[in-house]
Amino acid sequence: MRNSFVVSIVLGIFLASGIAICNDVQKVEYKVLATSKTSTTQKEMQEAADAGFRWAGVMGGDTAFGGDEVVSLMYKNEDTSKSAGRYQYRLLATSKTSTMQKEMQEAGDAGFEYSGQTVFKSMFGGKEVVVILEKDTTASVVKYEYKLLATSKTSTMQKEVQEVGDAGFEFVGMTVASTKFGGNELVTIFRKKIQ
Repeated sequence: MRNSFVVSIVLGIFLASGIAICNDVQKVEYKVLATSKTSTTQKEMQEAADAGFRWAGVMGGDTAFGGDEVVSLMYKNEDTSKSAGRYQYRLLATSKTSTMQKEMQEAGDAGFEYSGQTVFKSMFGGKEVVVILEKDTTASVVKYEYKLLATSKTSTMQKEVQEVGDAGFEFVGMTVASTKFGGNELVTIFRKKIQ
């Protein structure tokens, strides 16, 4: 009798804690941003961030009704909604890898961190590499040096990747894009903290 009483108490505590855990599940609100203009995407991302959303992912491609679009997913939960306006976003889009390298470095110098990348077919024909960067305005600024490698030959990639690795850069993202000047290129992005 005593053992069944103890088992009942332990089982009751276990079930009560399970109910408490189940009631503690955070609700997540999502916002899908889809546009054929990268400038519109950045504006909409920042408006969503000001309302407490945070960036989750991006993909470029043909959608059923929108045609060629950049589609971004943003989310808001209890934690992010408390920090409305905390995050700033930059969306960089270019068909010239040298321009992307320069713009990424300017963003890195301003404290923006790489978040993701995709390829997007622009309204003007060519494909562009799109990079999303995020900055936490409440955190101390961490600056990064970015290195963008673009090659049409995967056989030369090993040497180039090893060189940036030896220089202390870490891999953050990769896409394959048919760029305006390089043809089909593998675009790989690396970064390292600036001391």
